[in-house]
Amino acid sequence: PVRHKGHGEPHSHIILWLGTYCVATPGVNMSDNATVRLDPDNEVQPDALLRIEPPVGGNSRISDDDYIEGAPELVVEIAASSAAYDLYDKFEVYLRNGVQEYIVWQTHDNALYWLRFVDGESVTLMPDAHGIVRSHVFPGLSLAVSALIRGDMATVLAELHNGLGDAEHGAFVHDLAT
Repeated sequence: PVRHKGHGEPHSHIILWLGTYCVATPGVNMSDNATVRLDPDNEVQPDALLRIEPPVGGNSRISDDDYIEGAPELVVEIAASSAAYDLYDKFEVYLRNGVQEYIVWQTHDNALYWLRFVDGESVTLMPDAHGIVRSHVFPGLSLAVSALIRGDMATVLAELHNGLGDAEHGAFVHDLAT
């Protein structure tokens, strides 16, 4: 069973945030609960993910039988009862298989961790002085962490729109189109 406050509502907020980014970023694809074949021994079903399409440099593809194969660039997990599994077991699998950024939202603890995997190591992306975390892989993807945790989606989306207006996002969209 999936609880409303523990998983359902937070999941919908993540989907709204990522979906808004996708609408503004052609060449980037989002998925919700899709099976990802990372390697012969690891199939996962993350709560949400963003991937760059292969023709424009992405690391994953859609298989002939309609599954994602390879590492998406960004994976998001909503961790209510699965926090230990998401923060340890899945963390190791994602790190080992080339996922570049990993977000774990521990809803019971009101904590969100945004990790960046670089050279086999993880680095926690910390909010800036305004409480905003920005993706290194997806220019313009910015998150007002405290607003998300308290369910203030108007602020989350306003901050995302600020990021989408950045020159870096414009250059990323241009690069994806060429």
